[in-house]
Amino acid sequence: MSDTPFGFGLPPEEPEDGDDGKKKGGQGGHQGPANPFGFGGGSGGENPFAALFGSLNPNDLGAAFQQLGQMLSYEGGPVNWDMAKDIARQTVAQGTSDGTKDASVAPGERGAVEEAVRLADLWLDGVTSLPSGSASAVAWSRAEWVEATLPVWKDLVDPVAERVGAAMGDVLPEEMQAMAGPLLGMMRSMGGAMFGTQIGQAVGVLAGEVVGSTDIGLPLGPAGRAALLPLNVEAFGKGLGVPQEEVRLYLALREAAHQRLFAHVPWLRSHLFGAVEGYARGIKVDTAKLEDAVGQLDPTHPEQLQEALQQGMFQPEDTPEQKAALARLETALALVEGWVDAVVHAAAAPHLPSADRLRETLRRRRASGGPAEQTFATLIGLELRPRRLRDASRLWASLADARGLDGRDALWAHPDMLPTAQDLDDPDGFVHREQLDFTELDKMLGEAASGTGDKPKEQRPSLEKEEGQDKNGGERDSDE
Repeated sequence: MSDTPFGFGLPPEEPEDGDDGKKKGGQGGHQGPANPFGFGGGSGGENPFAALFGSLNPNDLGAAFQQLGQMLSYEGGPVNWDMAKDIARQTVAQGTSDGTKDASVAPGERGAVEEAVRLADLWLDGVTSLPSGSASAVAWSRAEWVEATLPVWKDLVDPVAERVGAAMGDVLPEEMQAMAGPLLGMMRSMGGAMFGTQIGQAVGVLAGEVVGSTDIGLPLGPAGRAALLPLNVEAFGKGLGVPQEEVRLYLALREAAHQRLFAHVPWLRSHLFGAVEGYARGIKVDTAKLEDAVGQLDPTHPEQLQEALQQGMFQPEDTPEQKAALARLETALALVEGWVDAVVHAAAAPHLPSADRLRETLRRRRASGGPAEQTFATLIGLELRPRRLRDASRLWASLADARGLDGRDALWAHPDMLPTAQDLDDPDGFVHREQLDFTELDKMLGEAASGTGDKPKEQRPSLEKEEGQDKNGGERDSDE
């Protein structure tokens, strides 16, 4: 588990058991930023402010000052999302490192995605009790993925950015803050711009890698809309020796399975996002370092503040609440991905000859810390180790064997019914543990709701009488 939230410091270590051929380059040779949300270098170690002010020709100077003016005049929330959107779109337009450029989705590709999702839902009907959660199926270009997912990125990022922004504003003593109003305003504007720059770069790079709307285990797209990116689906299948139709259908199965889970487990989204907010509340700032950075700041070199922010200034607060938030999020995401892995394999294995190969490819992609995984790990300081995902998948598969589809999927009814991190260490113990009978509890809750459970004690059947008599009113034998 990383201790550098939001990329303020070194990038996370490579996950264990990663594929040696992909540790440095990521999936498919795409070079994503090692620290996409960090205030350090992006791809190739570039500094966004150095890129803005360095090597400008006279024709670009006016545009650069206009952008600087937009940065310093920003008065919105902790992240300049307009800037994030613009930079993400620019990153997408530049294409991926292998030279692939974004393109509009052709009608034939849209039809292929719709058909794949429709067939995937039919196959999933036989392996899960959760009904379809896909009201529609869409095929997105990379630019369309950026547009569709930014609202959810905002929900994820703002709690962390707000905590950091508040800490930056609290650096100066209260009696000095009024005097330093312009400086604080500039810092907030620059902070929003720096967040927006880095987030825009990260989202733009991700748009060149993701194959759908749920690659990181969270529902990034609109509810009920299963989405695939045909250009990235094609890139994912290159070199696998698997027909493109099978690759598309397998990825459609994963997208449709995620949609079912998030559509019919209403508490799941708030549970996951609440853990991110709980984590954000524990972030603290080394005010001494920040004071030094402010005191040495040269307004003509705004990249200096960015470089200062990179020096480990933000650290997670080592409290029980902080650890609980991270553990809750890690376990929940492992259970989501494990359930999807188990359900998709059960649906795909009888129909797709390449199901095992595609399953292992996706697992290796997660194990090697691809761009989507790295972005999420850097965003909240969390790494999902492959062992957790494999353990969760085995647990869900064993539950289906032992309790049936209904018994397995019923555990999603409430977060307290789900396996814990300790249960992932001992899947067999959880699977064969005696199940609680909720029938009587449901009956009691129903009686309380209807008012029959509120009768005075003398009007209720005597428990001793019920225990001492049989249903015909006769005395029971003591050995019964």
